[in-house]
Amino acid sequence: MSPNSVAFLLYDYPRVSETFIAQEIHALEKKGLDIQIVAFRRNKVIHSIHKEIKAKVIYLPYYLGREPLRVLRAWWAVRRKPEYRQVRSLFFRDLIRDFTAARLRRFGQALVMVQELEQRCSHLHAHFLNHPASVARYAARLLGLTWSCSAHSIDIWTSPDWDKREKLADCQWTVTCTAANQEYLNRLAPPGRVEHLYHGIDFSRFPPPPPKATHPDGSRPDDPVTILSVGRTVDKKGFEDLLEALVMLPADVHWKFVHIGTGILQDKIQALSRKLGLEDRVTWMGPQPQEVVLECYRQADLFALACRISNNGDRDGLPNVLIEANSQQLPVVSTTISAIPELVRDGENGLLAPERNPKAFSGALLTLIRDPQLRERMGRAGEDRVRREFGYERWIGMLADKFGMNSGTTPAV
Repeated sequence: MSPNSVAFLLYDYPRVSETFIAQEIHALEKKGLDIQIVAFRRNKVIHSIHKEIKAKVIYLPYYLGREPLRVLRAWWAVRRKPEYRQVRSLFFRDLIRDFTAARLRRFGQALVMVQELEQRCSHLHAHFLNHPASVARYAARLLGLTWSCSAHSIDIWTSPDWDKREKLADCQWTVTCTAANQEYLNRLAPPGRVEHLYHGIDFSRFPPPPPKATHPDGSRPDDPVTILSVGRTVDKKGFEDLLEALVMLPADVHWKFVHIGTGILQDKIQALSRKLGLEDRVTWMGPQPQEVVLECYRQADLFALACRISNNGDRDGLPNVLIEANSQQLPVVSTTISAIPELVRDGENGLLAPERNPKAFSGALLTLIRDPQLRERMGRAGEDRVRREFGYERWIGMLADKFGMNSGTTPAV
């Protein structure tokens, strides 16, 4: 590692649903940033971009009790550091307000990270403002380093305000992926601490699509309209609402629904599909590599994602799959929550419905199913908007500036 290396702290690596993080790491590596990845868990399904990333990966113990000797060795070594007492006091202040096993894990993981991280690391960067940022904060103080954070969605909307406020005051800088997120975090952060940077997409991986062979209108059973959705089966994605919307479509309209992804609600969602009598029209593909996802975008006629705010406050920011779908000339049907309207202009490159309103969502789907010319017009408008405003190079360049890469300075100082 170079003297100016940065450690990126992630929940899982690789993670099939976080191609935007892999894209960022890969792009920063190509620009010359020396990166080490620190993660809690390893997933089996990977995209081709993960194979192109060169960064060394350290996996911290997710459950401390499974690797007690590793944690004990780290504590024994780190406790001698002059910063240890101060950080331990910080941890206990946090623990009093958040007396959970997860908080205990964060401190133990920070100790292991400090003990095993490459010594030439000059800065820590956490993806997500909750658990990873806590570990980065403790570790940075123990190492005498600066740290920064990328805030996304669940970490913003489900963490307590005191936790977010203190981390935003402590870190050197924070970036977040939507203007809506930035507006919210600015209420908690020191002035100028939070900057808004879209993830964008890499057009070399999402080139313009070939012309479609057919443009069905739902009138023929042998040529149904293909509705695609890509996303984890978790509450905030609204798949229950989407299935309810599908069952409301008129009986004489012919369509099929394809879903890519998996999650904790997968069995529940599939059971609902069977209960609603949709199993003959629905294909569950599970998690797929990016190349398969791209081909599915190109085979579909429209894209649907019924995002909603969960009972615990969690919500999507701007799902990258909406950007990817538009890049392939797919019009999208989604909801008006959070930052989705920052991409989808209702009536221009897609249609938006209120959250948790299957009837309105179904009406939007029906409009696009029956009108292939409208789909084509919206799809082209979506591709034009994405290629003008959501190319990742612009946003990666701005992120590289945050790391000091484009000014000749040492990263993060």
